[in-house]
Amino acid sequence: MENDMKLQKGTTTVGLVCKDGIILAADKRATAGFVVNKKTQKIHKITDYMAVTMAGLVSDAQLLVKLIKAEIKLKDLMTLRTSSVKETANLLAGMLYMNLRKMSMVPGIVSFLLGGADSDGHHLYDLGIDGSVTEVDDYVSDGSGSIFALGVLEALYKKGLTVEEGTKLAVKAISAALQRDVNTGNGIDVIVIDGKGIRTVFERDLTPKIEV
Repeated sequence: MENDMKLQKGTTTVGLVCKDGIILAADKRATAGFVVNKKTQKIHKITDYMAVTMAGLVSDAQLLVKLIKAEIKLKDLMTLRTSSVKETANLLAGMLYMNLRKMSMVPGIVSFLLGGADSDGHHLYDLGIDGSVTEVDDYVSDGSGSIFALGVLEALYKKGLTVEEGTKLAVKAISAALQRDVNTGNGIDVIVIDGKGIRTVFERDLTPKIEV
């Protein structure tokens, strides 16, 4: 989002594949050389069974979220069936490909983690800024603080995690980035996606206050 010609960005997002669902987590800070928003929503529901985390230029990310929601709704109405997570990932990746390559004074640098559940199970995709699509079978992190989050995930992730265990691990991973990356901060959101839909399992604002 452009705010007085300042470009909002900066984030740390995490995706985990658990035996009983997908975990998506993100911090709450948006920056433009300084902190411009301390309550940015970085996890967005696409359908009742799919959601994305966003990293990069906020204005482009918000527009692409609106477009993919509308496209999937229209596609499902026209085909009289529910789009799979893979179909949605490929459609959103095509939008990312075109977004980066359009003529603009401001490059549309955006990436997403897409998690969802369908008739084939639950799935996690890493969608790169260039429109690349990578299906993830364990864990992934994106954004400016991802190097710190990945250190935690590399050390502690194990196959067969439950969503309860995955939630705790996701919080630890985002917390590591909160402590070390200046562009990450102000809180953590965590959701679970499974056959029952999408639900928030952890939500906390972290705003230090000094009392005299």
